[in-house]
Amino acid sequence: MKKVFVPILVLVACSLFSSCNLDDDTPNFYFTTLAAVEAEMPESFELNQTYNIKVTYVRPNGCTFFEGFDVTKLGETDREVVVVGSVLTGEDTACTEVVQEVEATLPFRVIFTGEYNFKFYAGQDANDEAIFLEYTVPVNEAQTN
Repeated sequence: MKKVFVPILVLVACSLFSSCNLDDDTPNFYFTTLAAVEAEMPESFELNQTYNIKVTYVRPNGCTFFEGFDVTKLGETDREVVVVGSVLTGEDTACTEVVQEVEATLPFRVIFTGEYNFKFYAGQDANDEAIFLEYTVPVNEAQTN
């Protein structure tokens, strides 16, 4: 019985592994920037608190998916925020052409006093220059008695 079972198991394992083409290194997705259309910012921040900032962005089709945020620190309290998506590619990929506004949450911890300046990437203008939504949020300093 053992002599029959081992060759069958080897045959099944070989057929499973041979169905994958490891030589196919064609990418099936790529990363892209997504345009922000709005960010819900508080009127002010409290030092050492974390805020969940709701960001609305445009999802251009059914093959584009939210991957996260790329936050660049431009100065002590200056931040440039880009919504990052991935786009599926390939011959077998069927995409709906429905444009949607979708909301994602950016967690942000306040660690400096003063004012925070946010620039959210909102797309390109007619001259191919980046457009940004800009917000300034002051930080309330702790009151000492």
